[in-house]
Amino acid sequence: MTRDACDLDFDTAAALLAWQFDLGVTESIGDAPLNRYELEAVVPKPAAVTAAPVIPAETDPVAEARAMAAAAHDLDALREAVTAFPHCELKRGARSTVFADGRPGARLMIIGEAPGREEDQAGRPFVGKAGQLLDRMLAAIGLSRDNPDPACAVYITNVMPWRPPHNRDPLPEEAAMMRPFLERHVELADPDVLVVLGNTSARTVLGQAGITRLRGTWGEGFGLPVLPMCHPAYLLRNPAAKRDAWADLLDLRARLK
Repeated sequence: MTRDACDLDFDTAAALLAWQFDLGVTESIGDAPLNRYELEAVVPKPAAVTAAPVIPAETDPVAEARAMAAAAHDLDALREAVTAFPHCELKRGARSTVFADGRPGARLMIIGEAPGREEDQAGRPFVGKAGQLLDRMLAAIGLSRDNPDPACAVYITNVMPWRPPHNRDPLPEEAAMMRPFLERHVELADPDVLVVLGNTSARTVLGQAGITRLRGTWGEGFGLPVLPMCHPAYLLRNPAAKRDAWADLLDLRARLK
C-alpha cells in the first residue's frame, strides 16, 4: 500500500527516497507512483527479418569473352564485340579500340602485343616507329599490308586492342581475358601462318615466354604454325638483334612459298 507523501514525516520520507535510490531510481518521470506489477506484460515484437540482398555470382570475364567471340560470325561483328567488351580496365584510358590492319584472308597474320601512343591515336596497329620498321622488314621479303594478292599481303593485330598506360606490358590477366577474341580473330581471318612479336603475344598464343630464346623456332598455336620473332621496338633498342630478325624473315619467306 502506498501512502501520500504529505502523510509522511521527514525522516520516513527521506528513508523511502534513499531506499528507491538504492534500487536504481535516479529520476522521477511522473507525479503519481506506478505499480508495474499490476501492468500487463508487454512482449516486444520480434524485429522483422530482412532478407539478405541477392548478390550475383562474380562475372567471369574470360567466359564472357568466349561467349561474345563465339557469337561473332565475321570480322565486323568481332570488332563490335571487342569494342563492347566491358571488363578490361585498359579500355577506360584508351582513345581508340585498335582492332586490325592489312588484308583479311592474307596467308600471313602478325600478332603484336598492344597499341602504343601513335596506334591509340590512329586506331591502327603498328603505325609508329616500330610499325614503320615492321613495314620495311616485310617489304624486304615481298610482303605488305595493302597488297591485294593474299600471297603477298599481311594481316596485323595485337593481343590487346587498347593501349596500356605509359606503354607498360599488358598484365597476364588482361591478356587472358582477351585471348578468346584473339583466337576467334585468327579463325575468321583464316591465315596459313602466324608470326608473334614479343613476349606477350608468344605467351598468349604459344603459352611460352622468353622471346630471345624462342625466336626463330617454329611452334604451333591456334592450330597453325607460329614463328616467334623479336618485337620491332626491341630491334630499335638493340640494333645488333636485326641480324637474327633477318634470318627469321628468310625462314618465314621460305615457309610461305
